[in-house]
Amino acid sequence: MFTHYLEILLAHLLNSEMKNKVTQQAIKDIKILISDVDGVLTDGTISLGSDGTEFKRFSVEDGAGAAYARLAGIPIALISGRFSLCTSRRAAEMGIKHCYQGKLNKLDAYNEILDIYKLKDKNVAYIGDGLIDIPILSKVGLPCTVPNAHKKVLSVSDFITTKEGGDGAFREVVEMILDGKGIYDKIYNEMSQQIYKA
Repeated sequence: MFTHYLEILLAHLLNSEMKNKVTQQAIKDIKILISDVDGVLTDGTISLGSDGTEFKRFSVEDGAGAAYARLAGIPIALISGRFSLCTSRRAAEMGIKHCYQGKLNKLDAYNEILDIYKLKDKNVAYIGDGLIDIPILSKVGLPCTVPNAHKKVLSVSDFITTKEGGDGAFREVVEMILDGKGIYDKIYNEMSQQIYKA
């Protein structure tokens, strides 16, 4: 338990330094956000009932992050190494059109997404936490991860969230991008107007 807290503290300390690696040019070039699922949108836990029913815990904060990204015109795609009906349902709730599952080689799905949107590597922000995310993290313009990610993932990421996976890490990345583009307040106000009709 103590070791776990030390790892989180180290990640937070690294985050201060890592943020310096996120340049304004990198953020300016971002046109899409692609994310892993387990360990990013969730805490990585998979609960199975005796009847085989699967449960995952997602953060409502990440749903808000997806809504902010949509308002900003930044599409979102998901690439997961596992297939899960829970993931399909959550992707639909978040308004995510492209959700690839069961992809241990994530580069195939990644390249398909780039073709769909006619984008380049520099236009992509990617969030991943596992070793299978490294091939994509090593290519994109803005590689992001969570504080409890594998140490090799931490070493190739330019931004480490303060939130852990399943606890609003996705939204944190969205807000970082919007803030870096100088449009966070604009998007927040548009969202408020849509909700409160102010």
